[in-house]
Amino acid sequence: MAGQRVAVVTGASSGIGLEIARVLAADGMRVLCVGRNPLRCAAAEADLRADGGDVEMLRADLSLLSDVDRLADEIAARTDRVDVLVNNAGSMVAEQQMTFEGYEANFAANFIGPFVLTARLLPLMRKAAEDGPAGSVRIVNTSSDGSEMIPTLNLSDMQNLENWSPGAAYCSGKLANVLHVRALAPRIAGDGIVAHAFHPGTVDSNFFSHTPQSVRDAYGEQPKLSNAEGADTAVWLATADEPGRTSGFYWHQRALRDPNPMVEDAASVEAFWQAAEALAGRAGV
Repeated sequence: MAGQRVAVVTGASSGIGLEIARVLAADGMRVLCVGRNPLRCAAAEADLRADGGDVEMLRADLSLLSDVDRLADEIAARTDRVDVLVNNAGSMVAEQQMTFEGYEANFAANFIGPFVLTARLLPLMRKAAEDGPAGSVRIVNTSSDGSEMIPTLNLSDMQNLENWSPGAAYCSGKLANVLHVRALAPRIAGDGIVAHAFHPGTVDSNFFSHTPQSVRDAYGEQPKLSNAEGADTAVWLATADEPGRTSGFYWHQRALRDPNPMVEDAASVEAFWQAAEALAGRAGV
């Protein structure tokens, strides 16, 4: 008999990640939440537990693969199954920073870290899929319409090191999130696991507090969704019947959305996967 379902939600210390964790916990899941800022993590954990949720907050910086590996080990020490993985953590920063591991920090946090975490947690997801119906184990990547705002992803320089800007780093990472699920879907189909990406919309969260002033100016007067509204499609993708019957797609407001044209080109998707594995220095499955 299947045990309690387990979800892992990154970027869960605030914003839509916090709301995703809240709803999944209210649905009866054990939720392992991941955040970076210790004060926000403590506040989020207290908030979620006050609602009666079975939650635990783990700290990790997803821009560091050493932290991702430690996090994966900590998750494996706490559970023998993961039914839902929501790769939600992400941001846009104003200045370029390189990690001590040699990665551009924003692209690493938005894509490379989640790519590696997904691969590391796949054995636990395969374990969960053994005693559940096909499609009940889900991977959900939080992307953005920023993924649609660039013509393609430069596979020879995905981190845009030769031509870096805040927008290029962010949009490239978010396009990589969509390409990730498109390339991953056929690789895990035989395990009964599905993977989707979604655009949450413009959400009234702390996302804009770290962006360049030009981005804040551009979006400052636009109407914004609440965190709960922004989280809705992610929760639906993680739990509803319909998205369990397909895999590898890009969604907005519970409806399919046309992705960047690169996502629809099979050769580009496969080339992306090979480039991503090379960049991460390990296999993605």
